[in-house]
Amino acid sequence: MSWNSLLDHPLFAIALTLAAFQMAVWLQRRTGWLVLQPVLIAVLLVVGTLLLCDADYATYRAGAEPLALLLGPATIALAVPLQHNFRRIRSLFWPVVITLLVGGVLSVTLTLSIGWLLGADWAVLMSLAPKSVTMPIAMPVAEQMGGIASLAAVMVMLTGVIGTSLGPLLLGWAKVEHPAARGLSYGLNAHAIGTAHALQEGEECGAFAALAMSLLGVMTAVLMPVLYRAFL
Repeated sequence: MSWNSLLDHPLFAIALTLAAFQMAVWLQRRTGWLVLQPVLIAVLLVVGTLLLCDADYATYRAGAEPLALLLGPATIALAVPLQHNFRRIRSLFWPVVITLLVGGVLSVTLTLSIGWLLGADWAVLMSLAPKSVTMPIAMPVAEQMGGIASLAAVMVMLTGVIGTSLGPLLLGWAKVEHPAARGLSYGLNAHAIGTAHALQEGEECGAFAALAMSLLGVMTAVLMPVLYRAFL
């Protein structure tokens, strides 16, 4: 089998993606460094391999499509820890609501303020605004407000990676040990990547992370375009 035939094989993209992620997970566990976030390292390994092999990204993307299709079932599976911790969530209903409202508003306000102070133009600001929610929500929301969907996607990924890398360290410094509080922090600040990390810490932590990620996503998708049209 020739080298080009290997690159064009339907399973090449899947094998490369899985191998890169497993290597990234092994590297983080081996070193214990939180900054070596598996998603970021896996992306770098995949990009490096594609550049080294002079492989076409469109071909890789088409080959990895089956993995992308699994995102739907994986998201739905987050309902399992939510159902298991439903009573706990109900008992903390108002603290959760207040945290979501304050955290969501503060995140957007600080992001836009810092971006404006640094001289970012309107398109960049609107691409940054929905950075704390998942890509399927952030990209269309950014476009509706005059942002750039591709830039919003990059910001979402960086937010998740940085939030997951630094989140445990910052929560440790602040002596935040309650699973619900840690979970809400991961879900609010690092969306799906943070939720995946929260599930590693425990089911209750993962349940509150999934709850925060889901509710913040709904709030962003509904309220942000409405507020944008109301004030501009």
